[in-house]
Amino acid sequence: MNKKLVWLVTLLLLAAGTFAEAQQAKKVFRIGFLGSVGAAVPTPLQQRLEELGYVQGKNIVFEYRSAEGKLDRLPDLAAELVRLNVQLIVAAATPAVHAAKRATTTIPIVMVDVGDPVATGLVASLAQPGGNITGLATLSPELSGKRFELLKEVVPTASRIAILLNPTSLTNPFQLKEVQVAAQALAVRIQPLEVSKSEDIERAFAAMMREHPDAFMVLPDPMLNAQRARIVVLAAKHRLPAIYDRRAYTEVGGLMTYGPNFPDLWRRAATYVDKILKGIKPADLPVEQPTKFEFIINLKAAKQIGLTIPQSVLYRADKVIK
Repeated sequence: MNKKLVWLVTLLLLAAGTFAEAQQAKKVFRIGFLGSVGAAVPTPLQQRLEELGYVQGKNIVFEYRSAEGKLDRLPDLAAELVRLNVQLIVAAATPAVHAAKRATTTIPIVMVDVGDPVATGLVASLAQPGGNITGLATLSPELSGKRFELLKEVVPTASRIAILLNPTSLTNPFQLKEVQVAAQALAVRIQPLEVSKSEDIERAFAAMMREHPDAFMVLPDPMLNAQRARIVVLAAKHRLPAIYDRRAYTEVGGLMTYGPNFPDLWRRAATYVDKILKGIKPADLPVEQPTKFEFIINLKAAKQIGLTIPQSVLYRADKVIK
């Protein structure tokens, strides 16, 4: 009788364990995605999540909200995600992360594409972020100086370089300081041009051309990124060499980009999502910095403006578009 009782208890425990595992397997996580630009959840993020066992529509569902370049919409979109009771918010770019931070202090936030999360007040430190935010920074200030140096290599005779920036950006002031340091070292004058809304772009180019710059660069900013096609067309129209921060610019005809490998950042963001969904607190996950960078040159764009890229620069490119 005792043996039968032991077997019965054992079978019940096994059944309970199997039921619990089945319930866990059936759990569907609702993830909020808050984007500053764009129209879909980044493919590398979804692909990596699938590799980790999360299948869209099966055990994970994305609630996607994008400001589509109109950053004043971000607070309402963030509040909407909070009302949907998502388990986690993935926020892309500094303005979106700030909007998410103001909307909730309890829902975990994974940030991506943030220039300097410490200087902009998103986290206490990279090693110990504290609060409900962690994720990946992009080193935007430091990389802006490097971009300026690359542009000078491509146009060695340049004595004046225009800088397109958004005065409302939280990170552009830090990036501009790095550019000023690089410009002083290279004995190049800079011409900062402020663009706070998309309607200002043509006006900024008109002001730029009155000073006859030899080249120009765009500081990383979601609003400017959303207008990249217009900016690239204007650069070609005025036959100006330019450098940008991400491959999306060269994909629409831009001359050069240097910056983090964003597909890699999105894949790494998926790892943060996985760890948090499994119970790790954002405060216990250090903020990571880029480990992979890419330098892309578009020779079609160079030919269009009559520019010859030095071989020494071409050899260092990760990708050359011919």
